[in-house]
Amino acid sequence: MMRQYELVERVQKYKPDANEALLNKAYVYAMQKHGQQKRASGDPYISHPLEVAAILTDMHLDESTIAVALLHDTIEDTTATRAEIDEVFGEDIGRLVEGLTKLKRLDLVTKKAKQAENLRKLLLAISDDVRVLLVKLADRLHNMRTLEHMNPEKRARISEETMDIYAPLAGRMGMQDMRDELEDLSFRYLNPEAYETVTNRLAELSARNEGLITKIEDELRDLLVANGLVDAVVKGRQKKPYSVFRKMQSKSLSFEQLSDVYGFRIIVGDIPACYRALGIVHTRWRVVPGRFKDYISTPKQNDYRSIHTTIVGPSRQRIELQIRTRRMHEIAEYGIAAHALYKDGEGSEGGELLSKESNAYSWLRHTIEALSEGDNPEEFLEHTKLELFQDQVFCFTPKGKLIALPRGATPIDFAYAVHTNIGDTTVGAKINGRIMPLVTRLNNGDEVEIIRSGVQVPPAAWEEIVVTGKARAAIRRATRMAIRKQYAGLGYRILERTFERAGKVFSRESLKPALHRLGQKDVEDAIAAVGRGELSSLDVMRAVYPDYKDERVTVKPAADEGWFNVRSVSGMMFRVPGRSAEVREDASAGHHAPSPLPIRGLSSSMEVRFAPSGAVPGDRIVGIMGEDGNGITIYPIQAPALQRFDDQPERWIDVRWDLDDENKSRFMARIMMSALNEPGTLATVAQTIAGLDINIRNLDMGRLATDFSDISLEVEVWDLRQLNQLLTQLKDLECISSVKRVYD
Repeated sequence: MMRQYELVERVQKYKPDANEALLNKAYVYAMQKHGQQKRASGDPYISHPLEVAAILTDMHLDESTIAVALLHDTIEDTTATRAEIDEVFGEDIGRLVEGLTKLKRLDLVTKKAKQAENLRKLLLAISDDVRVLLVKLADRLHNMRTLEHMNPEKRARISEETMDIYAPLAGRMGMQDMRDELEDLSFRYLNPEAYETVTNRLAELSARNEGLITKIEDELRDLLVANGLVDAVVKGRQKKPYSVFRKMQSKSLSFEQLSDVYGFRIIVGDIPACYRALGIVHTRWRVVPGRFKDYISTPKQNDYRSIHTTIVGPSRQRIELQIRTRRMHEIAEYGIAAHALYKDGEGSEGGELLSKESNAYSWLRHTIEALSEGDNPEEFLEHTKLELFQDQVFCFTPKGKLIALPRGATPIDFAYAVHTNIGDTTVGAKINGRIMPLVTRLNNGDEVEIIRSGVQVPPAAWEEIVVTGKARAAIRRATRMAIRKQYAGLGYRILERTFERAGKVFSRESLKPALHRLGQKDVEDAIAAVGRGELSSLDVMRAVYPDYKDERVTVKPAADEGWFNVRSVSGMMFRVPGRSAEVREDASAGHHAPSPLPIRGLSSSMEVRFAPSGAVPGDRIVGIMGEDGNGITIYPIQAPALQRFDDQPERWIDVRWDLDDENKSRFMARIMMSALNEPGTLATVAQTIAGLDINIRNLDMGRLATDFSDISLEVEVWDLRQLNQLLTQLKDLECISSVKRVYD
C-alpha cells in the first residue's frame, strides 16, 4: 500500500509547488474516517482511495483532484458529511465528493429505462466538472484491477457496465490507454475462455519472437538518427488481448491471419519533424496500401492527433507506426487530463478554460446541454450512445427520433429500422436536406428523410446493399409476396376462364374443400401455383368438381399400311422401317435418304419423349432413335436440333399424330415475346391465354432494355390450330412488340 509521503512525492515530481498541506490533510482525514474498514480482498479500505489517487498522479493532475480521489468514498462509506468536508476542505472539493457519492449509487446495468436515467445523471455530473469524470474513471480502473475478489455474478455485472459505459467514455475523452486497460479487464471476466486463448497465443508469439520488438526499435531509431532526427523516441509494444480479439471478430480472421500484432510509436519534437519521420520511414520500407491516416491535419473529435501508417518493416514484419509530437503523445495517453489550461485553472474557471481547448470536453458539455432537456429517458440513452460507441451510426428522422444502425448502413436500413412498411415503400431519401442515392453510407448525426411510393415493391437487389438483418429479412419476404401476388393474379384469371367455359363459377371459397387433393396449404398458394404453371387449371376443376368431364372432340386420322401404334404412347403412329420400299423425303434436310433400317428391339414399352421445346398435334414430326436404341425423341420438323442427325439417317423414325376423342392430353410448346415493361402487361397476356383455354406451364421474365422485357412462356395447348390462334392474338396486343414460337 502506498504511504502518505510517497503520494506527496509523486505529485511534487510534476508540480513542485503543489499544496502539500492539502494532500496531507486529505490523506489523514480519509485514513481516520475509513478506520478499520476492509475491502473484499482483505486489504485496508484506505488502500483503494490511495491507489485511485496514484492513478491520477500518473496523469499529472493537480493536488485538488488528488485530494478528491482520497476523499471520494468518505460520504458514502463513513460518517463524513458534505457539510463537514465543505468546512475542512472548501465547497469546491465538497461538491465534487458529493457528486462522486451520487454516482456510486447508480446502477448502469439494469432495465433500459432506469439505466438511461442513471446514465443521464452520470453525464450531468461529469459535465458540471470534468474532474468528476477523471476520478470516477480512476476509481473504476482500480476496482477492475481487484475484481477477482468479487463473486462471479458481481464480476460479470461490473465488467458489463465497464465495457458498455466507462471504457467507451474514456475513449471518447481521449484517454486511450485507460480505455484499453478497462476493456482488457472486462474482457477477462466477460469471456474468460476467449481471453485465456488469446493471451496464451500472444505469449507464445512473444516467446517465439523474443527480442524482435527491441530489434525493430533499434533499427527505426538508427534510421531516424542517421537522417537528422536525433531526439526521436521509438517505443514498441504488442497489442492487447481485447484489441486482438476485436480485430479477429470484426475481420473474421484467425489468429494466424493477423499480420500487425506489433505497434510502434515514433515521438519527435514538432509537427514538421512528424512529416520528416514519415518520409524517412516510407523511403526505407514498403508501405501497406490503404493503411495511412493523417490525424494531425484532421484531428479526431477527442483531440487525438497522430500520423498512422503500416509498413512491411525490419525483419519483413508488418508493423503499425504512430508518429506524433510529445504534446500529442500526452493527449493520446491522458486525453482531457493532459490539457495544461485545466491544470492552471481552478474550480469552474478551470473547467471553462478547458472547454475552449478540449474538443472532447466541449462535446460532453454540448451533448448534455442538448439532451438533458429530453423527456424520454430511453431516447436519451440512445442519444448518448450516439457519441460513445464508435462502431455504430446514429441518425435522426425529420421529427428528431433517433435510429441506431451498424456502421456502413444505408437509407434503406434506416427506413426498415423505422418501420417495415416504410422500408417496403421506399423510393428515395434526403440526407441532411439533399436528395442522395439509396446506396449512400450514413454518418453519425445525419438527418434522413425517406421518400415513399404506395406502389413500390422493394427490388430483390436491395438485399445485397443493406447491412441489417431486419432489412434483409423484410426485403426477402416482400419480394416473395410480390411474386406470389403477381402469379396469384394470373392464376385467378386463368381459373375464372376455365370454370366459365365449363359453365361453373370459380370462387376462393369453392377451392377450400379441395386443397388437400391439390396438395396446397391455402387458397392463395393454390391459385399462385396455377399462375406459375405448377398446377393445371383442369386439375383444379376436377378437384373442385370430381364428376367434371372434358367434352373436347378430335378427329382420328386413318392409318395407312406400314404404320403401327406403341401402346405406351397415346396419340402417335410410328412407321415400321423397311415395311415400305418408299423413299422418305426429309423436308428438313432437303435430300432423299435411303429406306430406314429395321429397328431392333422395338416394342410396345418403347420410351418415347418430346424435345425440350415440345411438339403439338398438327406439327410435322419426326422421331430420332437413341444411340443405344433405348428410346425415341420426337421433334417438330422445323427444329434446328435435327441438323445434328443429318449424317445418321438410320436413326430417323417416321412419326405422325393419331389422336382420337378419348385422348384428353395437352401438349407443350414454347413461345418467346418482347413485351412493354409497364403495369398490366402480364395481366393482359394472361387474360389472352386464359381466354383460349390454354394452360401456362412455366414463365420466365428477363430485362431486355429499360422499356421492354423478354417473356419466355411454356404453354400447354390442344393442337397447332389453338397455338397459332394464340400467337395471332398476342401479336395484336398493343403491349407486345414481337412474338414467335421457339424450337430447340
